[in-house]
Amino acid sequence: MKADFWLQRWQEGQIGFHRDDVMPLLATHWPALRLPPGSRVLVPLAGKSLDMHWLAAQGHRVLGIELSPLAVQQFFAKAGLQPARHSSRHGEHFVAGDLEIILGDAFGLDAGLLADVAGVYDRAALIALPADLRRRYLDTVYAALPGGCDGLLITLEYPQEEKAGPPFSVEAPEVAKLFSAPWQAIPLERRDILDQEPRFRAEGVSALATAVYRLRKS
Repeated sequence: MKADFWLQRWQEGQIGFHRDDVMPLLATHWPALRLPPGSRVLVPLAGKSLDMHWLAAQGHRVLGIELSPLAVQQFFAKAGLQPARHSSRHGEHFVAGDLEIILGDAFGLDAGLLADVAGVYDRAALIALPADLRRRYLDTVYAALPGGCDGLLITLEYPQEEKAGPPFSVEAPEVAKLFSAPWQAIPLERRDILDQEPRFRAEGVSALATAVYRLRKS
């Protein structure tokens, strides 16, 4: 799955993964991480998610990484913010208060950039990637996060043969395999959501659940 795929989705407005409200599971489970105010939180494949505003409102310094210029522009414009801009080897940085989004490639992040990240919020990143890229994603982005990093991972589970992703189904055994030592993924909640997702039902999906995991890097 190449960058052009996602850029075209944004250009055509095919962004069914975007929510017009804060993810309720974030508000429910994030407080359990007990990250202190001022902690830096990474949001990979951030899009224009309102969850970043929620995290900033909790006192965190939010660092998003996003490939689409349109997504970044819309995120700040919707909030009425005029971000300062500068460039680095990681891409173009857009900064407004405690919100920073890097317009660039998540696979290009490194340990130097992420050295002070205390938390990671992954709602639409892991499930956006096909199976052959998920391992690489863990071996680059998550490998670059420092020890002691906490996080929240939200996945989807459905019969993969019934629908072509993205988003993709990532079930519990794969999560456990991907987040092996030094990572640990602790299941927090799993709920059936097919009745709430008419798009999936329209595509013939017979079962759909969302799962939440607490992440911890030793």
